[in-house]
Amino acid sequence: MAAATISVDEFQALEQKVLQTVELIKKERELRAAAELRAHQMESERAELLSANAAAMAEVAELKEKLSASHETAGELDALKREREGVRQRVEAMLAQMDELL
Repeated sequence: MAAATISVDEFQALEQKVLQTVELIKKERELRAAAELRAHQMESERAELLSANAAAMAEVAELKEKLSASHETAGELDALKREREGVRQRVEAMLAQMDELL
């Protein structure tokens, strides 16, 4: 077997490349951890937004129901006003007839 010999310069260049590779791996791991943390935070924010959206939709449905009930009440009120006006007119007519009889 032939002994492999490398020069000091070649060894230092190789050592430098190894150190650079280690630094790159460390940086990649840090970036990956930061990205995973951000992804987790965004998922939490998404869940909160979905919850808030569901609550808002429920509130909208409740307000629509109240508005519909309000419209029904307004319709009933109008019907009662018309009925009252009809009764008032009949009473006035009856009073006029009574005045004629007296």
